[in-house]
Amino acid sequence: MTSSPARPGNGEAARRGDALALLKAEFDGGSDVWRSALGGAVCVAEPEAARAVMGNRHGAVADTSDFYHHRHGVFGPRSAQLAIGRAARTLVQRHLQERRDDLPRLVAERLAPRSEWPDAGNLLVLEHLRDVLLRPDAPPHLHATVEAIVARSVLAGARRRHPAPSRLLFRRRALRTLYLEMRARQRAARPLDHPSGPRDLVDVVVGGGGPEADPRDLVEVYLSFLFATAGSIGFALGWSVRLLGTHPEHTAAEPSWTVREALRLWPVAWLFARTPDRVQELGGVRVTPRDRLMVCSYLVHRHPGHWERPDEFVPQRWAEGTPDTAAYLPFGLGAHTCAGATVTVRLLEDLVGLLTRDWRLSVTPDGDGPQVGPALAPPRFTATLSRPDGCPERR
Repeated sequence: MTSSPARPGNGEAARRGDALALLKAEFDGGSDVWRSALGGAVCVAEPEAARAVMGNRHGAVADTSDFYHHRHGVFGPRSAQLAIGRAARTLVQRHLQERRDDLPRLVAERLAPRSEWPDAGNLLVLEHLRDVLLRPDAPPHLHATVEAIVARSVLAGARRRHPAPSRLLFRRRALRTLYLEMRARQRAARPLDHPSGPRDLVDVVVGGGGPEADPRDLVEVYLSFLFATAGSIGFALGWSVRLLGTHPEHTAAEPSWTVREALRLWPVAWLFARTPDRVQELGGVRVTPRDRLMVCSYLVHRHPGHWERPDEFVPQRWAEGTPDTAAYLPFGLGAHTCAGATVTVRLLEDLVGLLTRDWRLSVTPDGDGPQVGPALAPPRFTATLSRPDGCPERR
């Protein structure tokens, strides 16, 4: 789960051509807060202004969460959002603690000797968190549906591989399957405080939403979890691997430095949308409730006034903690900060640590820029893993 732990950023903006390139060009040309050509929104790249918006200081923007947005509005009430976030974090944390010893085997089986990225990272995370997403004894057709959603909708560029009619038909079938499962679990009435706890994220969503929640809305929240885990965490892992493979001089860096620097350079959740609650001035720009604010964490993380060598991969900058907390928000900020940030970073650090300790990594790029969409995915690349001399094979 990264900073939305879900479909990060603003999907509508990402569909308008190369939105990131446009915002970069506009930012290079002037102010830190400006009216963008991208849908006429007000874009925010100045760190202090970004924190004011994301942290909702003085109640200046509508209190909302990127994660809980769905087609019909925002899932709520807020108490249900908080309950779901806490239960999900506890469930994932327990799973990662119990299955930590599985990681060396998964890396060896799924990534060695060659793997194609970023798909390899998404599929590895999916395999590791499979039982969290869906309990092992769930019906086989349900497991097949979840795997198909990842293959057809989560992997970078997956939607372009299927014609529109096929995507529409699949979406209807998948949503119907998940809807029926949500409704069945609502009838089973397993609350979040069940003595055995939630068995998977479906239980978390249903238990937090309660028996009166619309199953269609529960499906949307569950899909957010699916995109956040198999999608966002997998992309974040892909950026870490690509940066290490293309900068071998930094393979000795602490895994925590690598992960944080990868999230700084390439925040998977790169664009957050907010709506002003009243007329106000932000960074010298007058905004009203009719405006849409877009906080671009990619630009905040590379702001030349807050970072030395902002466009360079320098993991050592994290050797003494966070160089500039004001200009770093990979998981959002304030009340709607990603509930799974801590467990996400821990998993990424464990995986990066395995790759740098037990393997010799090399990367062959197949493209330069990111794959820009609702999430910021790495370009295609091939990773090759070999055992260093004297490092025993794991079985």
